[in-house]
Amino acid sequence: MPDPALSEAILEAYASAPVDQVIHHTLELWHPAFSQPIRVVRDQDPLDARIEAGALRDPGAVVTFAAYAFDIVPPDQTSTGVPQCVIEIDNVSTEILAQIDLAISDPAPEAITAIYRSYLSDLLDEGPENDPPLVLTLITVSAGTFRIRATAGFPDLLNKRFPALDYDLATFPGLAP
Repeated sequence: MPDPALSEAILEAYASAPVDQVIHHTLELWHPAFSQPIRVVRDQDPLDARIEAGALRDPGAVVTFAAYAFDIVPPDQTSTGVPQCVIEIDNVSTEILAQIDLAISDPAPEAITAIYRSYLSDLLDEGPENDPPLVLTLITVSAGTFRIRATAGFPDLLNKRFPALDYDLATFPGLAP
């Protein structure tokens, strides 16, 4: 089943694989203990691209993604089980390792958030091709000297309210006796 968050342009790029168009895969890691978001692109060169207008940090701004070798396999779209994926970032700098260590040792129980965005090389200024981007929560994180490995999944869906509406008289006047 196709992902409804993907734009027509990236679906066409996946289907036809044009030689003059590159798909850039990016990852943003965030935790309140971080001084700034960790933004990486799977490439040899840094990437300047616009993030979506609804982003929590730097909405609509052109930001720089640092070049790193990383691997992320988006979770399968299935109706059974809890979808999870593994994220690995190789050759990480000491600054990134220090921020990850801060988040892991933080006494607050807040998890690290991972945001996956994909961009087409000729549409970098228009925003990501998957809008809204894929937002995952890191469940387990291990940081070594040169590699960060994490298991990521979706936020706690079991404890979310459904429907997420507050039924009050202002919004639903038909509730009045």
